Amino acid sequence: MPEAALIDAQIDIHNPAPPAAPAQERLPLTSLLDQAQRLQQAGQAAQAAALYADWIARGPAPLRHVACFNWGTLLSSLGRDAEAEAAYRQALVEQPDFCHAQLNLGHLLERAGDSSGALALWQAVTDAAHSSAELRQHALNNSGRLLETLRRFAQAEAVLAQSLRANAEQPDVVQHYVHLRQKQCAWPAQAAVGELSPHQLLTGTSLLATMCATDDPAVQLLAALRFAQQKVPAPPAQAMHRGMPPRQGRIRIGYLSGDLHMHAVGLLVPELLELHDRSRFEVFGFCWTPESATPQRRRLLAALDRHVRLGGVDDHTAARLVAESGIDVLVDLQGLTQGARPAILGHRPAPVQVSYLGLPGTSALPGVDWLIADRFVMPEALRPFVTERPIYLPHCYQVSDRQRAVAPAPQRSACGLADDAFVYCSFNNNFKFREDIFDCWMRVLQQVPASVLWLLADNDSARDNMLARAAAHGVAAGRLVFAPRVAPPEYLARFARADLMLDTFPFNAGTTASDALWMGTPILTLAGRSYISRMAGSLLHAVGLPELVTESLADYERLAVTLGRHPARVASFKRYLAEHGRASPLFDLPQIVRDIEREFERLALAARGAART
Repeated sequence: MPEAALIDAQIDIHNPAPPAAPAQERLPLTSLLDQAQRLQQAGQAAQAAALYADWIARGPAPLRHVACFNWGTLLSSLGRDAEAEAAYRQALVEQPDFCHAQLNLGHLLERAGDSSGALALWQAVTDAAHSSAELRQHALNNSGRLLETLRRFAQAEAVLAQSLRANAEQPDVVQHYVHLRQKQCAWPAQAAVGELSPHQLLTGTSLLATMCATDDPAVQLLAALRFAQQKVPAPPAQAMHRGMPPRQGRIRIGYLSGDLHMHAVGLLVPELLELHDRSRFEVFGFCWTPESATPQRRRLLAALDRHVRLGGVDDHTAARLVAESGIDVLVDLQGLTQGARPAILGHRPAPVQVSYLGLPGTSALPGVDWLIADRFVMPEALRPFVTERPIYLPHCYQVSDRQRAVAPAPQRSACGLADDAFVYCSFNNNFKFREDIFDCWMRVLQQVPASVLWLLADNDSARDNMLARAAAHGVAAGRLVFAPRVAPPEYLARFARADLMLDTFPFNAGTTASDALWMGTPILTLAGRSYISRMAGSLLHAVGLPELVTESLADYERLAVTLGRHPARVASFKRYLAEHGRASPLFDLPQIVRDIEREFERLALAARGAART
């Protein structure tokens, strides 16, 4: 949700301006505003700020709070936040209930880490009787955004619902409202609020939330197209790479991401980067990942031949840096996930631009022509609903990491699990839990005595809602065991104490599925019609357990019950994974990287040939 700031909206009280007063006299406020505006238009914002400072320093005057506010917006635009804060506070001394200053001061406090102060100011705007509907909406939306960032999900949802009841025509707010409900397992996620129509709920839902809600590929495509059309700048007529010198020598692969750290993507790709054949390829990383000294970040950077930092660099300049690096194949590892920068791809800085891993499905982004897939995850029936052309790998679309660190396996008792229980688990993020799948899990527990479901405790609201749903099914609270978040080595070790992983639908497990199979824990999945709903099925085929892929919810439930009642069958799957899983095509990383390189080389050489003709 974009910040509802007024940071660049200076207040204009103008009538036609009188002539400028002599320098020693104080300008009328209208003349001050005119002169400051002319200076700003001439690119002299610092001089305009100095003009305001001098005027304000001369002491009390009518509407002095307006001058203080405009002074604050100028100082903030110049990055002089401490001075801007002082200007806004001075405006509030002059007029304590000045909503514009409260809104902007809230943003400065938020940036300074004072979340409580920001929320208090925005609450004051919301509560003020004289506050306009527009200002109240700004305050509510800012509060909802910040509360979501603070993981105070229930409060964030309540604030955004209040905003939507006042004005249903806010698709960006709808987007966050729906996803907040998904994060809390508050079903149905697309619950009606105010005057919102079902159409507004559907079209306001983000692509990620849509992927959690439905496996209909047409609906997912429409969500992606809507985002691309509304949020991504139209691409320039001329592809940026065409202005670069012809490429020769080793093929240059560039990986574009803000997630090259302790993130699902950052955990999958280290060996992909490390295993590239340096006699034929050069590997570049273009990223805006926050810098850190964590081992994962250091390993990822060490796997690059060249790292180009894009943090604080505008999209056009970032694209130019890619183009000037002579990249043959640019691989977007982010898609439309949080923090993505799709406008870089719109400039077409590389002749071949590929989507991989970050967004398991179509992005509909201009400039992204290819999507890495396999024949299971993207069958022919899905291709009409994907704007990218598939690069088909022969076994499985997904790379992973064979060097992931694993802690010693905990005792079941230390995890709150009985030694004689049949343990189903689902360590996926709670927002992936759809209502009908959770209900299915409860029916499975009812039919399998002495079974439990081991889940990730992502937030208190989700936990409470899941326990309430279990109670409605007659499932005792003790049969849901919640595990706190831990570091990756401890998280991986947990799989040794689970019997069977139950996959989510329609947003399948991706990295989590790889983790489970690497640790020897079988997965039961439901494969649907979309790329994202077929991910775990792809992994199971590649590891050699296609019998654990179902195609209807009834079959999924039936097999989950059968396996829970016959643990010897599950034990045989575990033996198979222990003996053959890591030697399967799923974890043959050198071969998967060679398969990717073969396709990249083919596309890059074809592009070089086309450039010469």
